[in-house]
Amino acid sequence: MNFIRFTDLCAQGKVKNQQVFIRADLNVPQDAQGHITENTRIRSSMACIQLALDSGAAVMVTSHLGRPTEGQFKPADSLAPVAKRLAELLGRDVPLVANWVDGVTVKPGELVMLENCRINVGEKKNDEGLARKMAALCDVFVHDAFGTAHRAEASTYGIAQYAKVACAGPLLAAEMDALSKALTNPRRPLVAIVAGSKVSTKLTILKALAANVDQLIVGGGIANTFMLAAGLNIGMSLAERDLLQEAVAVIEAMKARGAAVPIPVDVVTAKTFAADAPATIKAATAVADDDLILDIGPKTTAILAAQLMAAGTVVWNGPVGVFEFEAFSRGTEGIAKAIAASSAFSIAGGGDTVAAIAKYGIESQVDYISTGGGAFLEVLEGKMLPAFQILQKRAAG
Repeated sequence: MNFIRFTDLCAQGKVKNQQVFIRADLNVPQDAQGHITENTRIRSSMACIQLALDSGAAVMVTSHLGRPTEGQFKPADSLAPVAKRLAELLGRDVPLVANWVDGVTVKPGELVMLENCRINVGEKKNDEGLARKMAALCDVFVHDAFGTAHRAEASTYGIAQYAKVACAGPLLAAEMDALSKALTNPRRPLVAIVAGSKVSTKLTILKALAANVDQLIVGGGIANTFMLAAGLNIGMSLAERDLLQEAVAVIEAMKARGAAVPIPVDVVTAKTFAADAPATIKAATAVADDDLILDIGPKTTAILAAQLMAAGTVVWNGPVGVFEFEAFSRGTEGIAKAIAASSAFSIAGGGDTVAAIAKYGIESQVDYISTGGGAFLEVLEGKMLPAFQILQKRAAG
């Protein structure tokens, strides 16, 4: 992908004394009292902010937070806690500016935070007037919020359209590079793991990947639907029987290309969905009518681990079992450890996937962990994200 990188502009001295507008993703979780409970997104955004300051820019940063109603500001919508935490982390004042659309005063070497951008009327609909006003505030627009890259909003797309210069910050550039490496020109074999409770939520992803990958590993409730499509009994397990033909179509599409959707040969079952339910390993052909399949079995785990170890590229979205329950976590653990040990370029995304990576302590052994849920899934679906589209267009002149 061809786009302008903020790091390059800084290295070339092109942001010194310039007004720089950074669209970050600072949408952090808070408790009922408004206290930030986890600040990874703030920490991740610091590199871009510090780079701009070190390069002598006058820096404005904004983000959305929560789900505010446009034009109706409430204290709970305020970025004040975020500005306070960022100030603590940077060791400097971070003034919070409200009603900033019509003008902001910030000098080179200074940093201000602009109040929740989704409060502005016209933000979500990418209103041209609002976007032009935002663009007029800066010399350089920096998009560094991959979690919003799938949304064409005024602070993500419109401003990039009209700003003098529009570029990708370090976080967004890393996402663009990793996704391009994994999906556009991957080292083969390309193995994708797509897991989740329902085929319907991942159907477009499965179809898109079926046209490109060499092995398509399915897990969770999705695997149950594929097992049913392969003629296996799944007992009372979660599945979508009305999508069996869709599952068959994916299997056939893969087969036509000489690729495959591996169907589990053994599974871990229980009679009830509970953390303390007794777990039983069974052949995939021996599932009883009152069984619930809650994980893949050790033989299936070994087969899939071998495929992952032989892969050139691995894309991982979703745990393959109910890994929150210890007795049904072995499959996901085996997959995680195989990815960690593989020489393949690996990229992972999705909340449950990131949780599994953290649980098994393999963060440093996954080449890239995506920061955006919905945006990551849309890329897997084969969609061109609005942020990628406009940044490439601006780079092309």
